Amino acid sequence: MNILIFIAGLLGLAYAIACHRVPVRTLAVVAGLLLATFTLLGGFSLFWGLLFWTLYAVPAVMLGIPSLRRQWLSAPLRKRISKVLPSMSETERAAIEAGSVWWEAELFRGAPDWRKLQDYSLPTLSDDERTFIDGPVDELCAMIDDWEITHERMDLPPKVWEFMKRQRFFGMIIPKRYGGLEFSAYGHSCVVTKIAARSISAGVTVMVPNSLGPAELLLHYGTEAQKDHYLPRLADGREIPCFALTGPFAGSDAGAIPDSGIVCKGRYDGEDVLGLRLNWEKRYITLGPVATVLGLAFKAYDPDGLLGDDEELGISCALIPVDTPGVTIGNRHFPLNAAFQNGPNNGKDVFIPLDFVIGGQAMIGKGWRMLVESLSAGRGISLPAVGASAGKACARTTGAYARIRKQFNTSIGRFEGVEESLARIGGLAYLMEAGRVLTLAALDSGEKPSIVTAILKYYNTEHMRDVVNDAMDVHGGRGICMGPSNYIARAYQSLPVGITVEGANILTRSMIIFGQGAIRCHPYLVREMDAAAMDDLDRADAEFDAALVGHAEYFLRNFCRALIFGLSGSHLAPAPYPGRIGNYYRRLGQMSAAFAVSADLVLMILGGAFKRKEKLSGRFADALGYMYYASAALKKFEADGQPRSDLPLLEWSVKYCLYQIQAALDEILRNFPIKWLGVVLRHTIFPLGLNLRQPNDYLGHRVAALLIRPGEARDRLTEGLYASNDPDDITGCLEDALVKVIAAEPIERRLRHDGFDYEGPEDYAQWVENLLRDGHVSAEEADILHTARSATRKVIMVDDFSPEQMTVGAAAARKTASRNKAVGKKAAVKA
Repeated sequence: MNILIFIAGLLGLAYAIACHRVPVRTLAVVAGLLLATFTLLGGFSLFWGLLFWTLYAVPAVMLGIPSLRRQWLSAPLRKRISKVLPSMSETERAAIEAGSVWWEAELFRGAPDWRKLQDYSLPTLSDDERTFIDGPVDELCAMIDDWEITHERMDLPPKVWEFMKRQRFFGMIIPKRYGGLEFSAYGHSCVVTKIAARSISAGVTVMVPNSLGPAELLLHYGTEAQKDHYLPRLADGREIPCFALTGPFAGSDAGAIPDSGIVCKGRYDGEDVLGLRLNWEKRYITLGPVATVLGLAFKAYDPDGLLGDDEELGISCALIPVDTPGVTIGNRHFPLNAAFQNGPNNGKDVFIPLDFVIGGQAMIGKGWRMLVESLSAGRGISLPAVGASAGKACARTTGAYARIRKQFNTSIGRFEGVEESLARIGGLAYLMEAGRVLTLAALDSGEKPSIVTAILKYYNTEHMRDVVNDAMDVHGGRGICMGPSNYIARAYQSLPVGITVEGANILTRSMIIFGQGAIRCHPYLVREMDAAAMDDLDRADAEFDAALVGHAEYFLRNFCRALIFGLSGSHLAPAPYPGRIGNYYRRLGQMSAAFAVSADLVLMILGGAFKRKEKLSGRFADALGYMYYASAALKKFEADGQPRSDLPLLEWSVKYCLYQIQAALDEILRNFPIKWLGVVLRHTIFPLGLNLRQPNDYLGHRVAALLIRPGEARDRLTEGLYASNDPDDITGCLEDALVKVIAAEPIERRLRHDGFDYEGPEDYAQWVENLLRDGHVSAEEADILHTARSATRKVIMVDDFSPEQMTVGAAAARKTASRNKAVGKKAAVKA
């Protein structure tokens, strides 16, 4: 009984630490008084008394007496860390220091302040942006024929290129004073979202000039002369840009690029000038085959000391007109039947003056920092918009198709197996949109949250893969037969493109999200690392000691939060709302505390060796990523006015995220570096077991039901898509048929009830005429049945081709391949 009372006292103390910011010194005094009182009252046996007093006294003395702590704890620990701390390359340091931290830091640190999340203002479109999206963007979408683009031309039609240039689609990020549109990140993203749902090839063509590339780099780092020359020309399409970073021997490891620029003197425009002689080989360069100006990343060297004493100057970026002597623009790559322009290029002894370097001579060697700082923002706009676009498009088209398509006299969308796929499509579409909008709120407020944008790029493209796969399963044969009426196959084919670019997803998950996030988000880790690397030992000891004390308090608070929130089933965790919605905030707070404790222990145990534990890092990335998405879903629901009809989408999304967080933490504990400590930690953070579950069947049914019927929730979920009810439009026919099929359903139910099911052998039109003749349907009802049948047939039919058409297509493909191969050989000989 005595020990139970004592444990209750300890839990009360843990609750005070977890839920009330009581100073640690005060808590230490209270804990000492509790121990002393219990000891004096005879509550301990000798063994337990010695054990508890030792557990209390050692940390109390070491942390409470600065001189002893520095001598016996912090100084030895700093020396050990300084010996084992791995060296950090300049590219690694630049990547880690790029951008800023934002909401993800709150989740990482175990005590998210929900008031901050509530205070974030989600972005809205300006009048200019809304006018552009409702005008030129809709006009462009109406012009797009993706079959013509991807099968017949393998390029955008000239009229589309001209329209994009004239309407300044390539100048969305360029300020108005240079002739651009000066859109917000949100406006830019909404344009890409609408176009990409219509055509991936057109979407990529629009997004690349507005993403990481010459315009973005010029805006932030270019000289005034460079801005004045290039930005107006980029805005109106006179210049088509590309950016060349990746090469055959340097992909994700950009620091290893062999492409070089040697500082030297040379002739340019008839004058002797100081410049760089460049040699490079690049590939996978989007818009490269049609570019007029080439952004290039290379390593600069100054062997003759023309600029100073350093020979290796570092990665630099330059803008090079493609007609510069020595530049070779290669053939086109063929990325999974997508028609956006992409291909290799190379340069042999290309001489450029120093003012071709972005930012001029002063920015030589600073190219990598320029790139990662720009990527920390740009990565959160374009590809996540494509993912959200796919989610919206699949939700709208697949939901409509599942209602229209019938088997066994029942819409396939009412079959439980199909409902399962529809629920995933709807829930993940809601998550992708929520993550997109929350991240754009950060970007438009001036933040550059590099970890958040990495999370968004990874999970929006991965979830895009999930929803498109589910959509293909539901469409069946309708989805796999290529042709002008297929609205899903090209998106399906192109899935790996988004997975691969702007940081391959495997790398992003296993190395970047948590690998860099741990250093950026942890409140003390960087301070400890910096102190361990200092040359001034006295200052190093003092700085490290101060960080260590803060770190110890940080760990103690998170440990107590994880324990108390776990024991209470998250009921003691804070929440901004009562009731069911509040419970999701509380559960998320519990997971945040569990994450913080687990991450801290793993980092303390492994230290620098964690850099090589990519599987653990990937699981931490999953936990952090899904905490972010759950937050985004809750924020979206609140910003939308908490519409009751959206509750199924919210609940499915948050339950899905919470389960994924729990699964990630469970895998971390199963593979913990010290097995016995992993067992102890499991009972600390999950004292009631793994009690979170996937969304149940009933919730999935409610989500699926939203997708197969017109309504506000369906419209909100798919807002931002190109809308058409034209029965001759590739997706407009679905909207047209959906309305007609729903109108016919009551008539069909009544007829089935009366024993009149269409079973043949006469054709459907004759069957309806017989019903009309016999008085079983009115003329109006007969017309409704006829139009529904006709609209359904238009939706479910697939394209077919004559043998001659197939042969001509194959021959044309072989001819094109042979021509490109021949041109490639000539280019190689010339080089």
